[in-house]
Amino acid sequence: MDTAAEETNVEWYEWGQEPFEIAARTGKPLLLSLVTRWSEECREMDETTYTEPRTAAHINDGFVPVRVDADRHPRVRERYHMGGFPSTVFLTPSGTILTGATLLGVDGFRQILDGVRKRWDGQGEDAGSVPPALRENNAPAGPLDARIEEHMIEQLLAAYDEEFGGWGDDVKFPMARTIEFALVRARDQATRTADAVTTHLLDTYDGGFYRFARNRNWGGARCEKLTDENAALVRALSYAYRYTGEDSYRTAAEQTVQYLTTTMWTGSAFASAQGGDESYFRLEPTEREDSEEPPVDETVFADRNGYAIDALLRYWSYTDDDRAQRYAERARDHVTNELIDDGAVRHYQTGEESGLLSDQTGVLTGLTTAGAILGEMGPARAVADWTIAELQTDEGTLRDGPPAGPGLLERPLYPLDTTADCADALLDLALLTGEDKYETAAREAITAFAGATERMGVQVAQYATISARLRSPQALVVGTEAGTDLHRAALRLVDHETVVVPSGNIDRTPLVDAPVSNGTARLVREETVVGTATTPPELESLLTG
Repeated sequence: MDTAAEETNVEWYEWGQEPFEIAARTGKPLLLSLVTRWSEECREMDETTYTEPRTAAHINDGFVPVRVDADRHPRVRERYHMGGFPSTVFLTPSGTILTGATLLGVDGFRQILDGVRKRWDGQGEDAGSVPPALRENNAPAGPLDARIEEHMIEQLLAAYDEEFGGWGDDVKFPMARTIEFALVRARDQATRTADAVTTHLLDTYDGGFYRFARNRNWGGARCEKLTDENAALVRALSYAYRYTGEDSYRTAAEQTVQYLTTTMWTGSAFASAQGGDESYFRLEPTEREDSEEPPVDETVFADRNGYAIDALLRYWSYTDDDRAQRYAERARDHVTNELIDDGAVRHYQTGEESGLLSDQTGVLTGLTTAGAILGEMGPARAVADWTIAELQTDEGTLRDGPPAGPGLLERPLYPLDTTADCADALLDLALLTGEDKYETAAREAITAFAGATERMGVQVAQYATISARLRSPQALVVGTEAGTDLHRAALRLVDHETVVVPSGNIDRTPLVDAPVSNGTARLVREETVVGTATTPPELESLLTG
């Protein structure tokens, strides 16, 4: 149990089978408090609502209170999240949802407690419901055609904020993957959004990006800093620098790399998140020097480290910033040695969760990027093979994890965004190894959702990205080991949706029936060589001509 929970007056249970058994035996509903260590609202509710003696006594007497760290239990988070943290959720003993809210003060909490008790006493288990996404797998399959990409471009145009940049007309999230998609399809939207993100969400003193802006004009930043979200922006800004040459993007990425490798570095890998105490982050730089920084959750999560490895290596490939390479390699070694067991990825070192799609995907992303940039894939095949064997269904969809556990954990989820990221990494692996089974798995995962294309918004632009890549897979096969002038030029010159394959370093089956380790770079599209080059200038002419 975390320290904050222990300081309240509520008698919390840890997540597990025990509180559900107690609820069934005593006929009481459960109160699930879903929290994160970086959320100021979670701390506020602990210090007020859950500390108030009468409220705590009401909870202890009439409910079975359960405390869950959302970052450490992502499957619980995805099934019971109410749209913010804390998520305050009331459950039946079988785990179905009675009602839920986010931050509640003492008065509001008393009202909802009374309402839940009346509903439970009157209807019992019948009062609970299951979220639609968990009722059954309704992923509609469809063709992998150009309409997917066309639809997403239409969504970009419809949702783009012409006045302030970004997509949407309310709360503004950075949407790093959407920026990446737009960079080659609506570049002005992408760069204006990147400019807004760096102007309003980058902490120019301590480094790192805040999570999102409360207002349409990018004002009112929420100041938490999460490693995976910062990594995503390092990657997107690196791509923006590659396409535009604008130093502002490189500088913002560099500051974020500095933040990740100092404040967020545990000594062996990247920490999880830093708290968002706005009273600190609103201080002037001179005032911050005399103030204590918000705490960092130093838990090393596999998925967040995988994405950080990917981002830092891509940044290094464009900038030669050796610091990024060194830290990416150190994090990769830690994850490989400590968190992977026969292809199954453990969520974090002391946790019980293993084999989650988010972790398999994040780590696979980092390993395949290391293969393309460093020529060293490590256990990428093992991670991919485990994922396909254990998480992919006969219909091609990818489960978020093993369907087992208390409450709604026995009901699988099929997350579209993580599926797209996983398919992206699987296609990279297919191009790096020449093994068709990885492309087949990626294709099946994406086509399983293709019938829902018209319902997709810009938040899942990466789905359209991988759909386009699968329609016309492209690789630049460099007939040298990683690190040569030709290979380094390939990394800088190729577009970010094409995989660079340093064939001299990777034991692979060639994409085409021709020798590849002879100093020649071959641009291969759909298994056809469309051009060759033997020097960096020739390669530049091939790729830009």
